[in-house]
Amino acid sequence: MLNRDGENISVWQKITTGTIAQKIDRKKFDVIIIGGGLTGVTTALMLQNSGKSCLILEAHNMGYGTTSGTSAHLNTVLDTPYTEIIDKHGLDKAKLVARSTQQAMQIISSLIDKYNIACDYQKQIGYMYASNSAELEELEEIKEAILKVGLHAETVSAIPLPYAVTGCIAFNNQASFHPTKYLWGLVDAYLARNGEIVENCMVHNVKSNDQELEIETSTSTFYADKVVYATHTAPGVQLANFRLAPYRSYLSLFELVNEEDYPQGLIYDMQNPFHYIRTVNDQGKLLLMVGGEDHKTAHQHNEKYSFLELESFVRERYDVKQKCYEWSSQYYESPDKLPYIGYLSDKNTLLATGFTGNGMIFGTISAQILHDLIITGQSKYKDLYNPLRVGPLSSYAELVSNNVEVVKNFIAGKLFTMAEKDFATLARGEGKVFKYEGKKIGVYKDEVGKLYGINPVCKHAGCTVKWNTAESSWDCPCHGARYSKEGKMLTGPTLMNLERWDLENKENSK
Repeated sequence: MLNRDGENISVWQKITTGTIAQKIDRKKFDVIIIGGGLTGVTTALMLQNSGKSCLILEAHNMGYGTTSGTSAHLNTVLDTPYTEIIDKHGLDKAKLVARSTQQAMQIISSLIDKYNIACDYQKQIGYMYASNSAELEELEEIKEAILKVGLHAETVSAIPLPYAVTGCIAFNNQASFHPTKYLWGLVDAYLARNGEIVENCMVHNVKSNDQELEIETSTSTFYADKVVYATHTAPGVQLANFRLAPYRSYLSLFELVNEEDYPQGLIYDMQNPFHYIRTVNDQGKLLLMVGGEDHKTAHQHNEKYSFLELESFVRERYDVKQKCYEWSSQYYESPDKLPYIGYLSDKNTLLATGFTGNGMIFGTISAQILHDLIITGQSKYKDLYNPLRVGPLSSYAELVSNNVEVVKNFIAGKLFTMAEKDFATLARGEGKVFKYEGKKIGVYKDEVGKLYGINPVCKHAGCTVKWNTAESSWDCPCHGARYSKEGKMLTGPTLMNLERWDLENKENSK
């Protein structure tokens, strides 16, 4: 079973994978890709097919991040409505966004066919529905925007749900798949062509060395002409970190009493936050997947509440036999709601991040864009997704709002801590930040009563982490770095673990 960056098990982790060599002798490559998820592997495979020697460096195991935590909706109608994309970027750019999503869908389908990947790929119809008259009016505007950007949309009277709705639109040419089976199909194809991968390899530093890049890692030093960050957010303290907001999204899977209630299609409501629904085949058993309840990372008092909200949403509408899975996953969003894909600071360093809730689509088109930039220096999407772009004026207010929250957490986290308490007040499985003998300390109590202490100051930019009740992790509210209950780095942009406290000796240690 795959490991992932969360305590809860996702339905996508239960796959059998091949063996990846843990050590390689070669040190110099044309391109080194940092990150072993869908974006990184697709990029490496495309570059390899164009004659480039590639190395994938993964800090944990392949598929450790969002690829194994996604809902695996493949959609051209994005989480950000085209009404908003048109408003922020204009109709011409919105059309280009739609075109890029269509190309991503075509790439996924062609790779599945080319490499004969068995990943439960299925073409789907998408549905979006309104529950009241106000939503219905907005839904009509969304439909018109979808048509304006060149995609299909129509008003329909029937929707595959066991409950009544006020109105609904449908859009064709959507799809779904099993993301980790797909990922490992790409991995197998890449390895079969002598591609190189190093897992459990943390990148510490990338620096220019004459005409090449020197990549210092936890296992060795490598060299490359180009480096691609396919890491969800760029590691270390970089401008891109401060232009992205981290979010958590929640998913639950249920076995239903009535088999006819499992929907055919991908379904979205218009609540705030909205919900997304599909059917998943889990080793021959149909399950209802419902996701949503998104919020900024570490800005929810009790993350378990989001799972309860999802379950309440489902049980009010379906006859449930049992809940089978629940997990959460992280994504990043830019202030203008489009990803950052392209050159990070020079022609040798490239980046793909800020996919909002559409990581499978934007991760795939990222691979094509990065490939084209490296091979030819050009891409028809180069300006649209340029990481160094100056966003439209309409996005500045949100950018300022995001950074105000970062500053608030940066300052308040340093000055405010809970009043000193006896650690015995912690429930088993609970974590909190205390003030202990004049110092801040994060304390987690495991299920047998053992205490784990960490220094709660994030190693990325100094914000104070918060305990995530749903995934049993320490999460940073500023830039989304996440750590295990023992302080081990789970996801960037941090490059280091939290310091651990020895509660018996009242000292800290690395």
